[in-house]
Amino acid sequence: MTLRLRRSELSTPASSPKMIEKAMATAADMVFLDLEDAVAPAQKEGARKNAVDALRNLDWGKKVRAVRVNGADTHWAHDDVIEVVEGAGDKLDVIIVPKPKAPRDIWFFDTLLTQLETKLHLKNRIGLEALIEESAALARVEEIAAASPRLEALILGFGDLSASQGMRFGVASDPALRYPGDMWHHARVRMITACRANGIDAIDGPFGNFRDPDGYRREATWAATLGAVGKWAIHPSQIEIANDVFAPTPHEIENARKMSEAYQAATRDGAGAAGAGGMLVDAVAVRIFEGVLERARLTGRA
Repeated sequence: MTLRLRRSELSTPASSPKMIEKAMATAADMVFLDLEDAVAPAQKEGARKNAVDALRNLDWGKKVRAVRVNGADTHWAHDDVIEVVEGAGDKLDVIIVPKPKAPRDIWFFDTLLTQLETKLHLKNRIGLEALIEESAALARVEEIAAASPRLEALILGFGDLSASQGMRFGVASDPALRYPGDMWHHARVRMITACRANGIDAIDGPFGNFRDPDGYRREATWAATLGAVGKWAIHPSQIEIANDVFAPTPHEIENARKMSEAYQAATRDGAGAAGAGGMLVDAVAVRIFEGVLERARLTGRA
C-alpha cells in the first residue's frame, strides 16, 4: 500500500471551481473533490469536468489528490469513474467510495479501475478509500477492510450512519436525557480495529459545526487516542486542528526516541527489555514508539 499522510481530508464540492481553487491554498493533507452528497443531481455530470480540469491544471503541491464518486448503487458511479480516470487518471491518487454495504461494492470499483489502468497504460495505481456509513457496512466492516489490496483507508461517516441506525437526537436538547459518554465509541473502535488488522488507515468522519473548534478538537483527540490517523474537514478552519491533533507532539517524539534507543541498547547487550525513565521498554512497547517516530517522519516533525 502507498503510504500517504491523511491527518486532514478536506471536502470540496466538484461543482464549484471557486471552492476548488480555495482548497488548493489550504494546508490540508488531502483534498477530495466531491461528486456525491455535495453536488445536486442536476450538476453531477458537469462536475466531473471540473474535477478533471482541477486535477490536470491546478497546483496540488504535496496534497493527496482524490475524488469522491457516487455509490455503486447509483446510475452515476460507472461514468464518474470512467470520465475522471480517462480525463486525469495519471494525476489521481485516490477514489473515495461512498456507502458500500459489502465487499462486492469495493470489488466493483477495484475491477473498473483495473480495467481502466490497463486500457490507459497508467503507471500509477489509483487507491481506494471507503466510507463506513451504513449499518450493513459496520456489521461487515472486517470483511470490507480486507476486500481489496487497492483499499488504503476506511472513513467513519457519522451522518448517514446515524440515519441508517435510526438514531434519535431530539432529546439532546435536554442534558438529563443525553446519551452518556461517546455514542460513537463502539463504531470507532470496531472500524479502527478492522483497519489496523488489515494494515490500512482509519479516518474519523466529519464534525458538522465548523464554528465549534473545541468540539472538533475533542472528537479528533478521541479518535486519535483510539488509533485513527486523520479526520475529515468540512471547512478550512478545521484543517489546522486536525494537522495538529494527528501529528505527534515534541514531547511524544522525544520520549519515543529515548525509549527506542534504550531498547536497542539493551538488545545489543543481550537483554530483551530495558528500563528508562521508570518505564519498562520491551518489544511490545517499542512497537508503539516506532509508530510515533514513523508519524513524526511523515509529518516532518522528526
